[in-house]
Amino acid sequence: MIDRYKKSNWLTSIGVGAYKLADDTVNWTSAFYAMQNQLKLNFHPGGKTALQIKGLAHFVPREIKEIFIFGPPGEKLPSWFKAYDWQVEVHYSMTNLFNNDLGLTKENFATFSISLSSAERAMMEMLYLVPQKQTLNESSLIMENLVSLRPKIVQALLENCNSIKVKRLFMLLAEKHEHQWVKKLDLLRFNLGSGKIAITQGGIYNRKYKIVIPNILG
Repeated sequence: MIDRYKKSNWLTSIGVGAYKLADDTVNWTSAFYAMQNQLKLNFHPGGKTALQIKGLAHFVPREIKEIFIFGPPGEKLPSWFKAYDWQVEVHYSMTNLFNNDLGLTKENFATFSISLSSAERAMMEMLYLVPQKQTLNESSLIMENLVSLRPKIVQALLENCNSIKVKRLFMLLAEKHEHQWVKKLDLLRFNLGSGKIAITQGGIYNRKYKIVIPNILG
Protein backbone atom coordinates (compact mmCIF):
# COMPACT_ATOMS: atom_id res chain seq x y z
CA MET A 1 0.00 0.00 0.00
CA ILE A 2 2.86 2.36 0.74
CA ASP A 3 4.29 1.75 -2.73
CA ARG A 4 0.91 2.50 -4.23
CA TYR A 5 0.58 5.72 -2.21
CA LYS A 6 4.07 6.81 -3.31
CA LYS A 7 3.36 6.08 -6.98
CA SER A 8 0.14 8.06 -6.77
CA ASN A 9 2.09 10.99 -5.24
CA TRP A 10 0.06 10.84 -2.03
CA LEU A 11 3.05 9.98 0.17
CA THR A 12 6.65 11.20 0.02
CA SER A 13 9.55 9.45 1.75
CA ILE A 14 11.71 11.50 4.11
CA GLY A 15 13.98 8.56 4.94
CA VAL A 16 13.95 4.83 5.49
CA GLY A 17 10.64 3.94 7.17
CA ALA A 18 9.34 7.52 7.42
CA TYR A 19 6.83 9.26 5.16
CA LYS A 20 4.85 12.47 4.93
CA LEU A 21 1.82 13.51 2.93
CA ALA A 22 3.07 14.90 -0.37
CA ASP A 23 1.76 18.42 0.23
CA ASP A 24 2.73 18.62 3.90
CA THR A 25 5.65 20.57 5.30
CA VAL A 26 7.40 18.84 8.19
CA ASN A 27 9.91 20.15 10.69
CA TRP A 28 11.78 18.79 13.67
CA THR A 29 8.88 19.33 16.07
CA SER A 30 6.53 17.22 13.94
CA ALA A 31 9.27 14.59 13.73
CA PHE A 32 9.33 14.53 17.52
CA TYR A 33 5.58 14.00 17.56
CA ALA A 34 6.05 10.94 15.36
CA MET A 35 8.93 9.57 17.45
CA GLN A 36 7.15 10.09 20.78
CA ASN A 37 3.59 9.17 19.85
CA GLN A 38 3.92 6.70 16.97
CA LEU A 39 7.28 5.04 17.62
CA LYS A 40 7.00 5.38 21.44
CA LEU A 41 10.65 6.48 21.73
CA ASN A 42 11.91 8.22 24.85
CA PHE A 43 13.60 11.24 23.27
CA HIS A 44 12.76 14.80 24.25
CA PRO A 45 14.02 18.31 23.47
CA GLY A 46 15.76 19.72 26.52
CA GLY A 47 18.47 22.05 27.73
CA LYS A 48 18.68 25.41 25.94
CA THR A 49 16.19 24.26 23.28
CA ALA A 50 13.38 23.82 25.82
CA LEU A 51 14.25 27.13 27.45
CA GLN A 52 14.12 28.91 24.08
CA ILE A 53 10.75 27.38 23.25
CA LYS A 54 9.43 28.60 26.60
CA GLY A 55 10.81 32.10 25.96
CA LEU A 56 13.29 31.94 28.82
CA ALA A 57 16.45 32.59 26.81
CA HIS A 58 15.69 36.18 25.84
CA PHE A 59 19.23 37.25 25.06
CA VAL A 60 19.56 34.74 22.18
CA PRO A 61 17.66 34.84 18.86
CA ARG A 62 14.11 33.46 19.06
CA GLU A 63 14.76 31.41 15.92
CA ILE A 64 16.13 28.04 16.95
CA LYS A 65 19.20 27.10 14.92
CA GLU A 66 20.31 24.11 16.97
CA ILE A 67 18.39 21.59 19.03
CA PHE A 68 19.54 19.67 22.08
CA ILE A 69 17.97 16.24 22.39
CA PHE A 70 18.16 13.92 25.39
CA GLY A 71 17.47 10.20 25.54
CA PRO A 72 18.26 7.17 27.72
CA PRO A 73 21.53 5.23 27.36
CA GLY A 74 21.53 2.85 24.40
CA GLU A 75 18.60 4.44 22.56
CA LYS A 76 19.75 5.84 19.21
CA LEU A 77 18.01 8.38 17.05
CA PRO A 78 16.24 6.82 14.05
CA SER A 79 18.33 6.87 10.88
CA TRP A 80 15.66 8.84 8.99
CA PHE A 81 15.75 11.59 11.62
CA LYS A 82 19.54 11.86 11.48
CA ALA A 83 19.65 11.86 7.67
CA TYR A 84 16.91 14.44 7.01
CA ASP A 85 17.79 18.13 6.80
CA TRP A 86 15.68 19.78 9.52
CA GLN A 87 17.39 23.16 8.98
CA VAL A 88 18.86 22.97 12.49
CA GLU A 89 22.04 21.57 13.99
CA VAL A 90 21.24 18.48 16.06
CA HIS A 91 23.00 17.61 19.33
CA TYR A 92 22.00 14.31 20.91
CA SER A 93 22.97 13.14 24.39
CA MET A 94 22.32 9.63 25.68
CA THR A 95 22.36 10.05 29.43
CA ASN A 96 21.01 8.77 32.72
CA LEU A 97 21.04 12.28 34.22
CA PHE A 98 17.57 11.41 35.51
CA ASN A 99 16.14 7.91 35.83
CA ASN A 100 12.55 8.92 35.11
CA ASP A 101 10.32 11.47 33.34
CA LEU A 102 10.26 13.85 36.28
CA GLY A 103 10.17 17.44 35.09
CA LEU A 104 8.89 16.75 31.57
CA THR A 105 5.93 18.74 30.30
CA LYS A 106 3.77 19.11 27.19
CA GLU A 107 4.13 21.95 24.69
CA ASN A 108 1.58 22.70 21.96
CA PHE A 109 2.64 23.24 18.35
CA ALA A 110 -0.28 24.10 16.03
CA THR A 111 -2.24 20.82 15.79
CA PHE A 112 -0.07 18.60 17.98
CA SER A 113 1.95 18.58 21.19
CA ILE A 114 5.24 17.03 22.24
CA SER A 115 6.96 16.28 25.53
CA LEU A 116 9.92 18.46 26.44
CA SER A 117 11.76 19.54 29.55
CA SER A 118 10.28 21.97 32.02
CA ALA A 119 12.38 25.05 32.76
CA GLU A 120 13.68 23.39 35.93
CA ARG A 121 14.86 20.24 34.19
CA ALA A 122 16.08 22.10 31.11
CA MET A 123 18.41 24.26 33.19
CA MET A 124 19.96 21.17 34.74
CA GLU A 125 20.31 19.54 31.32
CA MET A 126 22.06 22.65 30.03
CA LEU A 127 24.52 22.45 32.91
CA TYR A 128 25.08 18.77 32.11
CA LEU A 129 26.54 19.90 28.77
CA VAL A 130 28.99 22.35 30.41
CA PRO A 131 31.73 22.82 29.30
CA GLN A 132 31.71 20.52 26.24
CA LYS A 133 28.66 21.89 24.41
CA GLN A 134 27.56 24.85 26.53
CA THR A 135 29.49 27.57 28.32
CA LEU A 136 28.99 28.24 31.99
CA ASN A 137 28.75 31.96 31.23
CA GLU A 138 25.75 31.44 28.91
CA SER A 139 24.19 29.11 31.47
CA SER A 140 24.57 31.79 34.12
CA LEU A 141 22.90 34.41 31.93
CA ILE A 142 19.92 32.11 31.41
CA MET A 143 19.74 31.18 35.10
CA GLU A 144 19.48 34.90 35.88
CA ASN A 145 16.11 34.93 34.07
CA LEU A 146 14.69 31.96 35.97
CA VAL A 147 13.08 33.88 38.81
CA SER A 148 9.90 31.78 38.86
CA LEU A 149 11.17 28.21 39.08
CA ARG A 150 8.99 25.95 41.22
CA PRO A 151 10.91 24.95 44.36
CA LYS A 152 9.06 21.62 44.72
CA ILE A 153 10.07 20.60 41.19
CA VAL A 154 13.62 21.85 41.69
CA GLN A 155 13.89 19.91 44.96
CA ALA A 156 12.59 16.70 43.40
CA LEU A 157 14.92 17.00 40.41
CA LEU A 158 17.96 17.67 42.59
CA GLU A 159 17.12 14.62 44.69
CA ASN A 160 16.85 12.46 41.55
CA CYS A 161 19.75 13.96 39.58
CA ASN A 162 22.67 11.57 39.02
CA SER A 163 25.31 14.23 38.34
CA ILE A 164 27.19 15.84 41.22
CA LYS A 165 28.57 18.45 38.80
CA VAL A 166 25.08 19.50 37.70
CA LYS A 167 23.76 19.81 41.24
CA ARG A 168 26.71 21.91 42.40
CA LEU A 169 26.60 24.22 39.38
CA PHE A 170 22.83 24.61 39.64
CA MET A 171 22.99 25.66 43.28
CA LEU A 172 26.02 27.89 42.73
CA LEU A 173 24.31 29.84 39.92
CA ALA A 174 20.95 30.00 41.71
CA GLU A 175 22.61 31.52 44.78
CA LYS A 176 24.75 33.84 42.66
CA HIS A 177 21.59 35.39 41.21
CA GLU A 178 19.86 35.44 44.62
CA HIS A 179 16.65 33.74 43.49
CA GLN A 180 14.03 33.68 46.22
CA TRP A 181 12.97 30.09 45.50
CA VAL A 182 16.39 28.90 46.70
CA LYS A 183 15.31 29.63 50.28
CA LYS A 184 12.65 26.91 50.00
CA LEU A 185 15.14 24.16 49.09
CA ASP A 186 16.47 21.60 51.57
CA LEU A 187 20.11 20.97 50.61
CA LEU A 188 20.41 18.16 53.15
CA ARG A 189 18.04 15.99 51.11
CA PHE A 190 20.29 15.63 48.06
CA ASN A 191 23.88 14.48 47.72
CA LEU A 192 26.46 17.06 46.61
CA GLY A 193 29.44 14.70 46.86
CA SER A 194 32.76 15.40 48.56
CA GLY A 195 35.59 15.68 46.01
CA LYS A 196 36.70 18.78 44.10
CA ILE A 197 35.43 19.33 40.53
CA ALA A 198 37.08 21.56 37.93
CA ILE A 199 35.01 23.09 35.12
CA THR A 200 38.02 25.03 33.86
CA GLN A 201 41.74 25.26 34.44
CA GLY A 202 43.12 28.26 36.31
CA GLY A 203 39.73 29.57 37.40
CA ILE A 204 38.29 30.47 40.81
CA TYR A 205 37.65 27.84 43.46
CA ASN A 206 34.23 28.03 45.12
CA ARG A 207 34.72 26.55 48.57
CA LYS A 208 31.06 25.99 49.40
CA TYR A 209 30.43 23.79 46.36
CA LYS A 210 34.04 22.62 45.88
CA ILE A 211 34.18 23.51 42.22
CA VAL A 212 36.57 25.50 40.02
CA ILE A 213 34.69 27.93 37.78
CA PRO A 214 35.80 30.52 35.17
CA ASN A 215 37.06 33.85 36.50
CA ILE A 216 34.24 35.71 34.77
CA LEU A 217 31.78 34.17 37.25
CA GLY A 218 33.86 34.82 40.34
